[in-house]
Amino acid sequence: MLTRWNTGWSDFDEMFAAMNQLRTYMDRLFEEAWGGRLFGDRPQLYGAGTWPRANLIDTGSSLVLTAEVPGLSDKDIQITLNQEVLTLSGERKVQVPEGYSVHRQERPAVRFSRSFALPCRVDADRTTATVKNGILTVTLEKAADVMPRRIAVKAST
Repeated sequence: MLTRWNTGWSDFDEMFAAMNQLRTYMDRLFEEAWGGRLFGDRPQLYGAGTWPRANLIDTGSSLVLTAEVPGLSDKDIQITLNQEVLTLSGERKVQVPEGYSVHRQERPAVRFSRSFALPCRVDADRTTATVKNGILTVTLEKAADVMPRRIAVKAST
């Protein structure tokens, strides 16, 4: 049989209530920062520079940026190149089918803008971008003057 003693238990109850309140506050804080709505009915702007997640690799002759953009199509994404800065921007809208209501929404509407400083100059005319299965791939061909050049060595006579 379990007996609850009156002395000391209220301190524990208060401590656990305070911990529960802190956990609830932290959950709310993280939900607002990364998954909830910060600005009422307007689409939220995700945490600075965190979305979309991206990788930028150097293949030797080009730079390749891949970014995770689930739910976006080519019409939802804008790419600009200004000198050595590549900027991705766009918006994902939430569309509820006619006659339906939202029961749970974990992928909210989002507007984003993210810039990447490129390590070298690129040829803007030879830059390509594709989006497939939620992955954006931007291929930036390096400018001819920054490409490594091979110098032939000749024997002297």
